[in-house]
Amino acid sequence: MNIQAGDIVARRSYDCDVLFRVERIAENGIVHLAGEDLRLYADAPYDDLVPMSRDELKAYRKQTAKKEAYSFRLFRQDYQLLKMKRDYTATGGYVREDRYFELPGKVLHLDGDANYLKKCLALYEKLGVPVYGHFVKETNMAQEICGWMEKVNPDIVVLTGHDAYVRSKGAKHELNAYRHSRDYISAVKSARSMISHLDHLVIFAGACQSHFEGIIRAGANYASSPRRVNIHALDPVYIAAKISLTSFMDRVTVWEALKNTLSGEKGVGGVETKGILRTGMPIAGSHDDEDDSSPSNE
Repeated sequence: MNIQAGDIVARRSYDCDVLFRVERIAENGIVHLAGEDLRLYADAPYDDLVPMSRDELKAYRKQTAKKEAYSFRLFRQDYQLLKMKRDYTATGGYVREDRYFELPGKVLHLDGDANYLKKCLALYEKLGVPVYGHFVKETNMAQEICGWMEKVNPDIVVLTGHDAYVRSKGAKHELNAYRHSRDYISAVKSARSMISHLDHLVIFAGACQSHFEGIIRAGANYASSPRRVNIHALDPVYIAAKISLTSFMDRVTVWEALKNTLSGEKGVGGVETKGILRTGMPIAGSHDDEDDSSPSNE
């Protein structure tokens, strides 16, 4: 068995329940792992790892793609319902034929995993959400978030990457028992030092098994993970997109925000939050030519 950095493996001791990407192999034989689709960090002895065959990996990715496609379809259905509501409001109950434009909320997404960031940016694009994404290690987020906020001026901030609860380091309520929850908490506090109101800046923070209560208390609108379970790589995107594409006249209940995520209420939670999208009119250049021929006042 020859395992190298970048290989996809599973842990024999956990019945191969989660697939991981090999990050690095330490000199002591401990292999550092990052979840292939879950925002989870872990390590394992070299001998505990099982390489995935090409056929096994193909079957796994096919099943994962099916789940992701289902979530995407549900989200698009919700979006279409919201769009119909905005059409009705903007046209005075379909009385007028007014054309309008939309300004969805802008997202700043800092991710501790460059591969996940690429997947997330692709999904934001499919959903029509304006986003600026940047790879930042979890340990550096608190130092960098304010600079990125000044540059991007976002409506929504996503702070995510990897995390894990390590039972041997303490009880679930102890921050020292988590790989990166303290980093997310510090980053949220830094962001809130710039914009304190929860409706003026919406924040999602956390990853797999993160210290949910601590992140929420620090000032996040949404966080993971209430039941200390694993969350999918794309879950933060669905939360941010729901807020971005909901009118500022409407409030998003926690259940509405969570229902299109792949991990649900066990993996993500939060507080009721206002939407951000605004509609406007008219669309530049949409007037009839006859409007330009009206008499001038000269």
